[in-house]
Amino acid sequence: MTGNTAFDPTVPPSGTGCVECEATQGWWFHLRRCALCGHVGCCDSSPGQHATAHYKATGHPVVQSFEPGEDWLWDYAEGDVRESGPNLAEPTSHPESQPVPGPAGRVPADWVSLLHR
Repeated sequence: MTGNTAFDPTVPPSGTGCVECEATQGWWFHLRRCALCGHVGCCDSSPGQHATAHYKATGHPVVQSFEPGEDWLWDYAEGDVRESGPNLAEPTSHPESQPVPGPAGRVPADWVSLLHR
């Protein structure tokens, strides 16, 4: 598995939503946080798949779920789930009041049919 050089536990998340989706007024299904730089991107089921795009652009190999109650990690370099890693800076998820999918007001009525499976 990728070593601790994939983590910077001092860096806070970039925000409460996907950076790229927020910039384009898009929406997401679930969120993932880069364990190295804090970039918050949307999961591969989301239309934008921005967390994976961030990995491909930067080489930052590990993301952590940014969903409330989840702390698992995905290692892109190894193609494997990690059960644990260093504790990352707070907050460790988007606010519980933020709906899934999100954000409120931007999710289309036919969102299920737009997910990547």
